[in-house]
Amino acid sequence: MGQDPRLTPQAIEDVDLGDLGQSLGFLLRVAQVRVYDQFYDRFGDEDLRPGEFSMLWVMHRNPGIKQGMLAQALRIKPAHMTKTVRRFEDNGLVERQIPDSDRRSVLLRLTDKGEAFVARNRPNFLGENAYNTHDLSEEEAATLARLLRKYNGFEG
Repeated sequence: MGQDPRLTPQAIEDVDLGDLGQSLGFLLRVAQVRVYDQFYDRFGDEDLRPGEFSMLWVMHRNPGIKQGMLAQALRIKPAHMTKTVRRFEDNGLVERQIPDSDRRSVLLRLTDKGEAFVARNRPNFLGENAYNTHDLSEEEAATLARLLRKYNGFEG
């Protein structure tokens, strides 16, 4: 049996998305998949998941941050945050502290090993050698980042 002659290979850019091509949710999901693919190509052998460096980076920038505040700022569900913080703690990257003044709070701080991990991996996430490459000009990338910060409520 041969291939149906009506079916011909099509380049991805030739696929008609119709109105879906204007959907922010769809476009953000496809962009996230692209970034995750790039992440796993670069860090597949590391004991790190997408988003985890962001948690460590914010702890680095905000020593003693409340775990709940970190979860809220990064839009991470509390149960997932607790599980990830425990794993970081088991790996010696983070230490937790429960203040006497508020026994319900958990304060997070990077250990020396955590600080070294952040310093060593910063260029891979935030520098010129960042894993999330794109075909945008510097100006386009800055505009997209500005629009995403606005969309996500990160700038007033």
